[in-house]
Amino acid sequence: MSLVFDVSANPQAASAADREQILANPGFGTNFTDHMAKTVWTSDGGWGDAAIVPYGPIQLDPAAAVLHYAQEIFEGLKAYRHADGSIWLFRPDQNAQRLQRSAARLALPALSVEDFIGSITALVEVDQDWVPSGGETSLYLRPFMFASEAFLGVRPSKEVTYLLIASPAGAYFSGGVKPVSIWITDTYSRAGRGGTGAAKCGGNYASSLLAQTEAASRGCDQVLFADSVEGKWLEELGGMNVYLVTNAGELITPELNGNILEGVTRDSILQLAADAGLTPVERKVSIEELLRGVGDGAIREVFACGTAAVVTPIGSFKDLAGEYTVGAGEVGEVTAAIRQQLLDIQYGRAEDRYDWMQRIV
Repeated sequence: MSLVFDVSANPQAASAADREQILANPGFGTNFTDHMAKTVWTSDGGWGDAAIVPYGPIQLDPAAAVLHYAQEIFEGLKAYRHADGSIWLFRPDQNAQRLQRSAARLALPALSVEDFIGSITALVEVDQDWVPSGGETSLYLRPFMFASEAFLGVRPSKEVTYLLIASPAGAYFSGGVKPVSIWITDTYSRAGRGGTGAAKCGGNYASSLLAQTEAASRGCDQVLFADSVEGKWLEELGGMNVYLVTNAGELITPELNGNILEGVTRDSILQLAADAGLTPVERKVSIEELLRGVGDGAIREVFACGTAAVVTPIGSFKDLAGEYTVGAGEVGEVTAAIRQQLLDIQYGRAEDRYDWMQRIV
């Protein structure tokens, strides 16, 4: 039986004037809606106590397992307001299934696809006035679950809390889409064989932060990680998958190997490749091949992809040996076309041939 999220209205909800002021310039991840979804799992009773409650601080016992053993996972997706005022999700079933895979890897309970989407629908229905309109604005949705049992033994938690919060988001590239620069680290690894690289858990992002700091110190916007065994195979950025556009008409991305997060945007782009006149290819790509191809022009465009930015053009790479400019260092035609095609589907401006969009309001 699916969960029913009973609504407990927030008596201190933002006024219409305050909300509109926030929506006029929402930024990203700094403002939150009036409510959040919550349900708690126990080893004895399964999922229960589902509700939409006022957004606010959560109370945790100092011995809560998540604080000591990092048993937690999360997702990220968006709600889009279309021109007619309706609100839609982009492939939410894929996020739900990835949350289940992450849960299995972190020894957490699975939340059904139906209840995952049900929590989003219930929250967005209550807080629908927080979904901005116009441009590339959206309502960013952050579902997450964590070990909430107060217990210091090292074992899977017998109590787990699932929460869903929402944050209005402005355009990722507020001043227009611009290429980013990438530092190729040979010091740090994002994930190792048999580790949690394919799961969406906070530890993966925490381990990338020092490398990100290294990139910033080298004058770069982001960091690229190689594999941890040989240190030669391209895997992903700190939080985005990577694509290469070749002169041979291929759209290449590193194959999934247990270390790489299986991005929803990544999968969508593979399906859109044919529409862009490209052949999608998933295979191992060495750092040497990447830099050689960029240098001799065999690789004419490189971009990263993820939920927040959708598609981010890469203008240059840098390592200890030097700097390598991709093409003219500008936004490539294929990159721009794929980005626009995805956005047009998400915002209802183009035909949804793949049945990716789901209306919730």
